[in-house]
Amino acid sequence: MDTSPGAPRKRHVLVVDDNVALGNFFSEILKLHGYDATFETDAVLALKHALNQHTDAVICDLQMPHLDGDLFFATVERTNPNLARRFIFVTGLADDGRFQKFISTVDAPVLRKPVPVQQLLSEVDRITGREWDERADPTLKMV
Repeated sequence: MDTSPGAPRKRHVLVVDDNVALGNFFSEILKLHGYDATFETDAVLALKHALNQHTDAVICDLQMPHLDGDLFFATVERTNPNLARRFIFVTGLADDGRFQKFISTVDAPVLRKPVPVQQLLSEVDRITGREWDERADPTLKMV
């Protein structure tokens, strides 16, 4: 990473998901596309990170042990409303009654698993204000 004074800062994305393989995959894809990424499986630790470290975007699963994504979001929204506007939710439970009201009222993208990688990258780029190359690797698969 270029640390010279004029070098642009890499945008930082926090990935919060209790699925270790998926979270690691998202983090690696983000890094391959020029982002810094931090992955947390525990939403409580992720909350500490989000409140204490500069974060440009958050990719967050809805169902997690100890603290579900909707409550994680609500806590961030109360303490850092600017960051709350830069959430992307990923879930395999979009039709689950527990999350229906939240999904219908939250002003954030909700991507259904399996998530098309290009869609995820497009949303991250849009939220962080980064231009996205539409000619991205066509071999990327849904995860």
